Amino acid sequence: MNGFVAALKAEIFVALRSNSTRLLVLLPSLIVVARAIIVRLTETGQQAREALLGQEAEAVTGSNAWGHFVDSFSTGLTLLSLILVAYAAWTFASDRDSGALRHVLIRRASRPALVLAKLSMVYLLAVAALLLMAVCITSVSALLWDFGAVVEDGYELIGSAEIRTEVALGLGLALLPLPTALAFGLLVSVAAQSATQAVTSALGITVALDIFKGVLGERAYYLYASFQPSLIDQSYLKDVSRLVRGYSDVMIDTQVLQLNQWVPLPQLLLFVVLALLLVQRKKL
Repeated sequence: MNGFVAALKAEIFVALRSNSTRLLVLLPSLIVVARAIIVRLTETGQQAREALLGQEAEAVTGSNAWGHFVDSFSTGLTLLSLILVAYAAWTFASDRDSGALRHVLIRRASRPALVLAKLSMVYLLAVAALLLMAVCITSVSALLWDFGAVVEDGYELIGSAEIRTEVALGLGLALLPLPTALAFGLLVSVAAQSATQAVTSALGITVALDIFKGVLGERAYYLYASFQPSLIDQSYLKDVSRLVRGYSDVMIDTQVLQLNQWVPLPQLLLFVVLALLLVQRKKL
């Protein structure tokens, strides 16, 4: 693609020197760490109250680190998805409003190359934020709680190996819709008339999908948004949070898991193709 490498280099150059992109990468990690600390302080306070009242602290399966580990990822991925969708919607429209896109076009970068460079930059930021968040969540969970099998009354409800398998599957399935969500944000950015309109439209539609997926029934499983952690969470990662705490009433539908694997990719390609077609007709 003509000018893609040059456009991507320009995006990386700006991102490395922008405080907003640094905050974008850091913010989800800071929030999940703060949440974990507050949860731990709450648990400690509850144990102290029980000790003062002369009550024995009951063994709680939820005190195992794995449950908090999964909850932290659910919170972090929800925040990261919303933040990056807003950023993806803002990036192209903002440069168009300021006239920066014209300078890149003058330097022989094609319109499709600009779109793909913007999308690639958003994906690079997502990878950086995810890596930092993974390190922070693992570290704070290990520091505040103990990883291990879930045991209640001397009986092992679920072993460490099984927990790792379920957590890996849950995280993998939760991450699959993220590229599609970011591509949707960029499509809105290309289609919108201004940066403000792009951000509000992208976030508004994202929240609307989150709200209406609960009333669509089984048809909701053909939307990428149904499989990503969100404010109204229906992702498999939510079920994993219960599984790693030893709950046995979790129903797993293998057909839904298969849809989770196959639905996001075609919609990702659709959003990218629409953005590439639309940018050719759009006045820049």
